[in-house]
Amino acid sequence: MIVQGGKSIYGASVGILMLDAQFPRIPGDMGNAQTWPFPVLYRIVRDASPDRVVRHRAEGMLEVFIDAAQELVKDGADGITTNCGFLSLFQKELAEAVPVPVVTSSLMQVEMVNRILPKGKRAGILTISASTLTNDHLQAANVPLDTPIGTTEGGREFTRAILGNESRLNVEKAREDNVEAAIALASDNPELGAIVLECTNMCPYAPDIQQATGLPVFSIVPFVTWFQAGLVPPVYRN
Repeated sequence: MIVQGGKSIYGASVGILMLDAQFPRIPGDMGNAQTWPFPVLYRIVRDASPDRVVRHRAEGMLEVFIDAAQELVKDGADGITTNCGFLSLFQKELAEAVPVPVVTSSLMQVEMVNRILPKGKRAGILTISASTLTNDHLQAANVPLDTPIGTTEGGREFTRAILGNESRLNVEKAREDNVEAAIALASDNPELGAIVLECTNMCPYAPDIQQATGLPVFSIVPFVTWFQAGLVPPVYRN
């Protein structure tokens, strides 16, 4: 058997651009390697703090993200993703800068989810920061601008701990913030047929949100798992 080389690392097809953060990443968070049923490649984008990316549009950081994406491809990544939904702003530029598929944001699922819902139903977004999630972020991910948006900003733990990059996280309080925000979103929008979690750190709470609202919940982890299945299709033998 003859095999083809050309990479530094094999067996890890998804490359993840990570924010430079210290808050706890529990199982289910895409920054926790145990979350994935397949190997991934990580690259930390230095100085890309949660506050800088979410509240300040990652200003001045596009070239740093491009460099990191290109390095991941050199290392062996067959596809690139990020661990912040607000990086939809860089979708076009990152996709143009590397020769592999790019999925920057969980928000990119909204358009697809809308297509699968029953007539009269639509997807809503749950975000860590509604006050800084702009039309630019939505348009970059092809999200309808009238999409209902809920947020954990008014909660006691989740938004503060993540965007404040705190070294401690009360998981139960963070869970409560996510569930309460999702319930409010669904209550305010009876036409809601599903919820898309913008924030990659919300993934551990997706089952709780689904149980509390009765709605399908879409997050970045199953999205990237789908992405991975396209990069490396499963092999079936008869």
